[in-house]
Amino acid sequence: MEQLFLSGRIVDLILALMLAEFAGLWIYTRRKGLGMEALGLVGYLLSGAFLLLALRVALTGGNWVWIAAFLLAAFAVHLADLRGRLTR
Repeated sequence: MEQLFLSGRIVDLILALMLAEFAGLWIYTRRKGLGMEALGLVGYLLSGAFLLLALRVALTGGNWVWIAAFLLAAFAVHLADLRGRLTR
């Protein structure tokens, strides 16, 4: 278990679960005739994915520049998602 965290593979597993979650929600909304409502989750999932990537870089001892870049990307996606939700 320790190696799972030290190698950053735990983040890979979580990202795979997030992708499966999105696929499941997309299939569910299509079958229920709800259109593309699952795409509304992209902002949440993408900002979360960027945060997880920053965590992965930190866990594996990567360069701080990548951590900062992923955090900035998460913030930018979050703001874009928030703006879209507030203007609806």
